[in-house]
Amino acid sequence: MTAQRKRVALLDYGLGNVHSAAKALEAAGADVRLTADRTAIMEADGLVVPGVGSMAACMEGIQAIHGGELIGRRLAGSRPVLGICVGMQVLFSSGEEGGGDTRGLDEWPGTVRRLQADVLPHMGWAQVEAPEHSQLFAGLADERFYFVHSYGVTEWGLDPDPRMRQPAVTWAEHGERFIAAVENGPLAATQFHPEKSGEAGVRLLENWVRGL
Repeated sequence: MTAQRKRVALLDYGLGNVHSAAKALEAAGADVRLTADRTAIMEADGLVVPGVGSMAACMEGIQAIHGGELIGRRLAGSRPVLGICVGMQVLFSSGEEGGGDTRGLDEWPGTVRRLQADVLPHMGWAQVEAPEHSQLFAGLADERFYFVHSYGVTEWGLDPDPRMRQPAVTWAEHGERFIAAVENGPLAATQFHPEKSGEAGVRLLENWVRGL
């Protein structure tokens, strides 16, 4: 008997590499629906928050559809959420892009800052340094992933809670070390684009879909 495909809602707020993300998630074994519908988002097995462009623009689009509330409600019920690229950045407390102070969703403490690098944007393939207990990167040691960004988070500021499984924080480097991915209970995110990372990206998404 064929196992039922997991239902994944792809958050539709007007920004994000949604078509490529949908195709990659389908290749990873998910039944994907691009939607801003509250019921569909809450009932899905997983929610993916895509993002391209500036953090401020993404936050504006997310708040316009009450996306922050929906993400928060899913997480309160231990319902999985995956952020991609700027969809990861909005999960932190704030961002400095454009010289301003954009308030994020504050799921994790931290500020998204311009990377200290000679060449920006950071564009292309790079290896990552994942911890051994990572589930996203299981079976993906030494693989490379595709990045397109000028801003990132360079410090992990969440205090450890001995009562809970410790977050898996994955790092990469471009001029300085920055967070490439986080796995923290039902909330996970990648700074790189799995949907643009070829077979390795699809396998990473398979790892996430398998855990839904």
